[in-house]
Amino acid sequence: MNYQIVRLLEPEEAAGLVHELNQRQFADGKLTANGRAREVKNNLQLERSAPEASPLHRTIHEAFARCAEFQAFALPKRVLAPLFNRYESGMQYGAHIDNAMMGGFTGVRTDLSVTLFLSPPDSYDGGELVVELPSGEQEIKLDSGEAVVYPSTAVHRVAPVTRGVRFAAVTWVQSSVRDERVRAILYDLHHALQTTEAGPDKALNLLLTKSYHNLIRYAVEP
Repeated sequence: MNYQIVRLLEPEEAAGLVHELNQRQFADGKLTANGRAREVKNNLQLERSAPEASPLHRTIHEAFARCAEFQAFALPKRVLAPLFNRYESGMQYGAHIDNAMMGGFTGVRTDLSVTLFLSPPDSYDGGELVVELPSGEQEIKLDSGEAVVYPSTAVHRVAPVTRGVRFAAVTWVQSSVRDERVRAILYDLHHALQTTEAGPDKALNLLLTKSYHNLIRYAVEP
């Protein structure tokens, strides 16, 4: 399983968030980095605990909840409150790996990372999310409101912004299915079910439904 691109927000919704973020005070992003990541992180972040962040968090969480493609791909058990970041010209985030646990060993296991692009891609230059995957290095720059979901085990970076301002939200997901190979099979079965649901072969659809739910019973961590 490599990565999946999903639309979480319509461009107008993303523009509304950008408008709100432009009114907020941002702090040095190094405050939330650990170890070597602190040395390569050069961005600004909205304090996650700031009271004014709560409505913004709610908007993102509601978007995750209604996005069927995200639900099918990630099978989320827990989704952390997002971090809103701002990259101005000259800022970047060098190669790093996300922490395995957020909030210590009683917190959230990071199976998947999510970057939600908020700024229109033509409003800034650079700022690509670069992810090192088995299939090769992927440079990702999406439309406002689109998000990329990728394994938290991957080394990744944000390329330097050379013009404009890049707003994005990042968060992490603990999946109900820990094994990404099983998640990939379930995702394929999900799409096979969708394909056969309206088709004439009801027996095939029933067999796929049985296989999907029995694999869920086997693999899901309550």
